[in-house]
Amino acid sequence: MYLVNARDTKNLPGRKSDVQESQWLMKLHTYGLLRNSFRPPQEIRTLRTYWRQRNDLVRSAGRHIQRTQKVLTQMNIQLANVLSDVSGVTGQAIIKAILAGERDPQELAAFRDSRVKASQEEIARSQEGNWQEDLLFVLQQEQEAYAFCQKQIAECDHQLRRYLHEREDRSHGAALPEEKRKGRRQTKKGNAPQFNLRGELFRMTGTDLTRIDGVDVITATTILSEAGWDMSRWEDESHFVSWLRLCPDNRISGNKVIGKGRLPTNNRASIALRMAASTLWRSDTYLGAQFRRLKTKLGAPIATKAMAAKLARLVYRMLRYGLKYVDRGAALYELQHRNRQMRYLKYRAAQLGLQIIEAPAT
Repeated sequence: MYLVNARDTKNLPGRKSDVQESQWLMKLHTYGLLRNSFRPPQEIRTLRTYWRQRNDLVRSAGRHIQRTQKVLTQMNIQLANVLSDVSGVTGQAIIKAILAGERDPQELAAFRDSRVKASQEEIARSQEGNWQEDLLFVLQQEQEAYAFCQKQIAECDHQLRRYLHEREDRSHGAALPEEKRKGRRQTKKGNAPQFNLRGELFRMTGTDLTRIDGVDVITATTILSEAGWDMSRWEDESHFVSWLRLCPDNRISGNKVIGKGRLPTNNRASIALRMAASTLWRSDTYLGAQFRRLKTKLGAPIATKAMAAKLARLVYRMLRYGLKYVDRGAALYELQHRNRQMRYLKYRAAQLGLQIIEAPAT
């Protein structure tokens, strides 16, 4: 049984019937012109089903939060001006109190968490709105829908944890590396699973992909659920990058590039790698320095795609050969880039019959 991309069969001209189409497919398969698409084993497909369902629930919960913010704005309750997220502790406490019948702005502001930057007086001023019955009804429905999504996410986490715990242990007794701190933004849990997903992935694959800068446990799970951890299905890392459609689309004729195009894709692993690459803009790491140089030289879209391909190559090496990623720091990359520039300048000067002499360090 072959699973074939339909684009590889669009070579029969004219009007076609189902019988002619089946004969054409049989002829292509007989001549060996149909390529079998990648299909992960059942173990990975089960993990992919759980993870995709969880992501759908997270998106649904996000839509309910957006509608909640819209209803609050219509009621002139400007929580978005004083709270960064109404799904947090303070926002949820205020919404539940409103639905319970509380209307006093001072009483509502008393639910303020100590970590909120806005003062209690500022929160109270943002609560002076109108309490229309129809809008309160919509607010209650959206809040109940959001709570239901959170309950389903918790059930999905429980099922995912049980499934991962039943998988084969490929860590060979190795200890889980210490979690790498990647900045203040990474401390927010958000919609992260409520169990040690990083430890389960390490036990299942034998490597920790979160050691790569920009790759968190959510990105690592997306990659493993879409591509699996058996990288031997791809001949080398370039084939893996090509499967992700992160390689350049150069049309070459006579060893010359006659045109360039784009490779659009909806591969979830590719999207996750692009998002991971975009977070390297402010990273004080080797990959962060490389991304900043590429972004200055080529622009943000091309640089993001190039860094996503770089991350894909690192993931391939860690899963295929068991290598460990070690960050060498932004200073080393800047030094290497400076040395490359110096060599190029000396080469250009030599072609012009000149010589470059470095000034002594001050």
